[in-house]
Amino acid sequence: MGTARAHEEYVVDEERDIAVGEFLAESLRDPFVVGPLLAGAFAVTVAIAIYLFVRPLQRDLAAFRAAMREYTLFVPWLLRISFGIPLIGAGFGGYFISPALHVELRLLQVALGFLLLFGLATRVVALVTLAAYLVGLTLRPILLLQLEYVGGMLAIVLIGSGQPSADHVLQRVAGTSGTVYGRVDPVSDRARTFQERVRGYRPFVPTIVRIGLGYTFVSLGLGQKLLRPGIALAVVGRYDLTAVVPASPALWVLGAGVAEVGLGLALLVGFGTRASAATAIGVFALTLFALPDDPVLAHVGLFGLASVLLITGSGPYAVDRWLEARVTDERADGVLEPA
Repeated sequence: MGTARAHEEYVVDEERDIAVGEFLAESLRDPFVVGPLLAGAFAVTVAIAIYLFVRPLQRDLAAFRAAMREYTLFVPWLLRISFGIPLIGAGFGGYFISPALHVELRLLQVALGFLLLFGLATRVVALVTLAAYLVGLTLRPILLLQLEYVGGMLAIVLIGSGQPSADHVLQRVAGTSGTVYGRVDPVSDRARTFQERVRGYRPFVPTIVRIGLGYTFVSLGLGQKLLRPGIALAVVGRYDLTAVVPASPALWVLGAGVAEVGLGLALLVGFGTRASAATAIGVFALTLFALPDDPVLAHVGLFGLASVLLITGSGPYAVDRWLEARVTDERADGVLEPA
């Protein structure tokens, strides 16, 4: 079932007048809506069962995971550009973080964005960005549309600037004996102290990213579709999506909402994390091509978080970790002790 998973406020100005209860009652009485939803749920269940019990393509998946782990060094850089570029775009575009909130804060956002791109004072910039977002959120709840900023900024605070970055270069110069900059540098010692304090928490970066991305999907699925069908129906009508896939508008909305919530829950619990991240990237790409009015920059942060999870996997406190440990134990139990 195809889905229109844009941030709906970005592409429509009006929503249809329909109550949630009325929409659900009418939709769930329609066999041409319920039938495809049940068929989709059955297909997903079968796919999960095959993944858990048949375990196909194990060598392929192992090779893929090994290849992804080689890119771990670039995770900080990936996070920086994924949020630095949208901040610069927001500054020049005349909106604050979300295209749905037209507030002129050009200098602040452009400065924060460029500092993130250069990797200069990265952790401080991430904290300032997070604080600005949270202040904006308390004043304008519409910023819930960009909830990925919370997970993204927290991840940057923990993981730092990485390399290539200005922070890395300056710290290397400051740490080199006999340099003039090393004698006048006021922050390197404090930066090293902070790095040592947070080093033990760096393994939780994938967990933070996963929760941030998962919560965003659940929020969009519920808040933009299942609990607010009027605006989702307006999107379906504007782009004539029923002509693209011959399904009723109700099936489009329910299918998209249920799929988003399901994908978000899978990410939250860390089940099939890399597969979920790959699915998310595919959904974002499809959305950008299918909805030409949808602002690209509004999705770059989500692309970045999903790409990070492709590299890192689930991180701690995830079903994937439990499954990996269980498979390892089963293999160990199956090895015969030498005579």
